[in-house]
Amino acid sequence: MVFDYAARIARVTAAMGRSGVDTLLLSVGSDMPWLLGYEAMDLERVTMAVVRPDSRPTLVVPRLEAPRVDDRGEIFDVVAWDELEDPIGIIVDLVGAGSALAVGDRTWSMFTLALQARLGGRTWESAGPIMAEMRMVKEAEELDRLRAVGASADRVAERLAGYLFGGKTERRVAADIAAMLVEEGHDSAWDVIVASGPNGASPHHEPGDRVIQIGDPVVCDFGGTMDGYISDTTRNFVVGEPAAEYVAMFAVLREAQEAGVRAATVGTPCQDVDRTTRKVIQDAGYGEYFVHRTGHGIGLEVHESPYIVEGNELPLAAGMVFSVEPGIYVPGQFGMRIEDIVIATDAGPERCNNSPHEFVSVR
Repeated sequence: MVFDYAARIARVTAAMGRSGVDTLLLSVGSDMPWLLGYEAMDLERVTMAVVRPDSRPTLVVPRLEAPRVDDRGEIFDVVAWDELEDPIGIIVDLVGAGSALAVGDRTWSMFTLALQARLGGRTWESAGPIMAEMRMVKEAEELDRLRAVGASADRVAERLAGYLFGGKTERRVAADIAAMLVEEGHDSAWDVIVASGPNGASPHHEPGDRVIQIGDPVVCDFGGTMDGYISDTTRNFVVGEPAAEYVAMFAVLREAQEAGVRAATVGTPCQDVDRTTRKVIQDAGYGEYFVHRTGHGIGLEVHESPYIVEGNELPLAAGMVFSVEPGIYVPGQFGMRIEDIVIATDAGPERCNNSPHEFVSVR
């Protein structure tokens, strides 16, 4: 067992006490695997961990899925329910007299509503704040995994410098990038973004059948999972020679991204990192084309706390991991984004992505 789940449970139950929560209910999503080492299948059969400070956690799981549960007998108990049993009733019995309940953010509404109907007179809140507090600062092994998966993504970025883009559809390039990620050590790739020409102005463009042409800028945003932890990086390519306007804007973007990484020091509020990148782009006259936050936390999920965005006054702490990814998007023309995953450390910001940041001219 690589992670100390018992220590994590102790930390969570202590946080519950500070928050006045006596029962934590976790289902699908990443909170349960972080806490117990088991990931619920995202299905209509309920799986739920019931966590109380006064007893060991209990994992309520469909019997047909019970063989997937690693032996954690020293950490939590398992209750396997049969097809004709009432799993909501089992969970209600485990909650007992608990009056202040916190429910995992990803829990299906059908399960939450069923529990609320049978647990009247209780207070309900999101488990998000408690679990975000626990998961934001990564443990040493988590940081090592994030460094490793970031390095794997870098190897793909370096391969793309010699890749033939011209004449291929965005969909084909995305599939090739996904295959490269697995070849370079990822267990799986998530939906790769390949946005060419005017499609680059859509930050979350879905690759389609547009054929990449000479002169097209291409935004490639890619990543996936390795040993449970996630990579996420964005690099930029131009087929042939770029337009002068693109080159000028990219110089501004490069400066903004570099400034954002330098600003991501321990003790700096998250919103100040966002303000730093945004100021560079605004001062250059392109502020209207930067349409999203500067970054998001990453770990077991591609988007998790902390969020690098205006209004988030949370100071960065050593061990927090997040993206720094300003972008400039000119409707109808092109887009560009540079994204690195960054670790806040006492020695200064550490990039998990170190492949070249300049746009690359390709064939």
